[in-house]
Amino acid sequence: MAGAFALREPRARALCVLVALALTPLLLVGDLWDSPQVESLRDRPAVSLAALAAGLVATGGLAALFLRRPHAFPVLAVAALPFRVPVEAAGDTFNLLVPLYVVVGAGALAYAWRRLRDGVPPEREPGAVELALLFMVALYTVQAAYSTDFDKALENVVFFYVPFALLLKLLSTIDWTARLLRACLGVAVGLAVVFVSIGFWEYGTRQLLLNPDVLEANLFKDYFRVNSLFFDPNIYGRFLAIVMIAVAGVLLWTERRRDALWAAALLALLWAGLLLTFSQSSFASLLVGLGVLGLLRWRARPLQLAASAALLGVVATALAVSGALNFDPFEEGSLDRATSGRVELLENGLSMFWERPLQGFGSGSYNERFVERENVSEERADAASHTIPVTVAAEQGIIGLFSYALVLYAAAAVLFRGLGQLRDRGPPPWWLVGRAILAAGFAALVFHTLAYAAFLEDPLTWALLGIALGLAAEGSVPSTAAERAAARMRASASS
Repeated sequence: MAGAFALREPRARALCVLVALALTPLLLVGDLWDSPQVESLRDRPAVSLAALAAGLVATGGLAALFLRRPHAFPVLAVAALPFRVPVEAAGDTFNLLVPLYVVVGAGALAYAWRRLRDGVPPEREPGAVELALLFMVALYTVQAAYSTDFDKALENVVFFYVPFALLLKLLSTIDWTARLLRACLGVAVGLAVVFVSIGFWEYGTRQLLLNPDVLEANLFKDYFRVNSLFFDPNIYGRFLAIVMIAVAGVLLWTERRRDALWAAALLALLWAGLLLTFSQSSFASLLVGLGVLGLLRWRARPLQLAASAALLGVVATALAVSGALNFDPFEEGSLDRATSGRVELLENGLSMFWERPLQGFGSGSYNERFVERENVSEERADAASHTIPVTVAAEQGIIGLFSYALVLYAAAAVLFRGLGQLRDRGPPPWWLVGRAILAAGFAALVFHTLAYAAFLEDPLTWALLGIALGLAAEGSVPSTAAERAAARMRASASS
């Protein structure tokens, strides 16, 4: 995988992409060869071959489309981001992004074919973000060697890290335009509206389309949580929060009254949908993202006043709904109950870290070690890793925390570079507004992972960074007043 980023020769990078694309499923099948799922496939070779042929035809057809229309890839990738399919593997059920895998596989084939057939000018050298991500994934792979749950670590690499790294690679090599960025935003907003509509139906009928565990949990609460087409209300809330941040960014910088009215109406609709998730982490991450947008849009003093007013509103809302959330600030243990046991989980994770602070218990071992140490059920362990830094600390120790911090630092350096120009007079160029939205969305996502799971396991992380790298390609951030004026002229012409 590293060769797809680091090698200079385009054809060599293309070969590395093909190798990663071929070896990833082979590693998974080898690991699961004796599992009941693979055994059933071996017993029915005709069905297996038919499914394989159908997948290859679909992937090949999409690859042909991407060769003719390269800009179709990011649009379809954004459209596939939220959709997960439950797949049984190694005794567990994984909600896998099968549609996204097909799109990424087709995009990788088109990328490789174009470079092997025609050759292209050398791509830019991998930046700090790519190197930091590669280092974190490589370290995770090495630390799987002493993990007590090697299968879990392998599944994370195969199901998430490798395909999502390819997604980042492909998105960062696209020639982004204002029209393409608007198309991707339009797809994300359209999906969010559909999901919210389904959420309204679920709330009205008190039925859920997916995940009966959430429906069962609602029976013991004073409120009803919806998850739309997601398996988890918190992941659903995360998606809505990031889309709302993007819409808010359009509202802040648009000069068209019609666009501002549409953005305001969409925010009201999506906010109503987000409320029905009762996802505290999503509410907080939305505030973080909006705060970042405010810092980029206005100067400090007005923003401080607005932030103070927003904070008072949040406190008032929290006190108003404290009965529904079972929270009493003066009662011991009330905070743990109001946060669905996250305080206790945090304490247990930190105790695991202090037991082996340097190297941790090994990649992917958190749940297994949690069950053994705390003598709890598997269901309780599934909720164990609700704070990503604590999970990294317990599994990978200080070494892993260093790699995690390196990724955050490198991402922030790229995402926020040059955004101070947004306060210059005159309308900012479209790519600068786009980078501001991506920076705010990434900040919100990182904050969400402090109270919930999935950082590198979420394709949104890689997609946001991939698009940001494409927009922040060398030479795209002007440094002088004359260059900024020229960029604005180009922005006005393109819009």
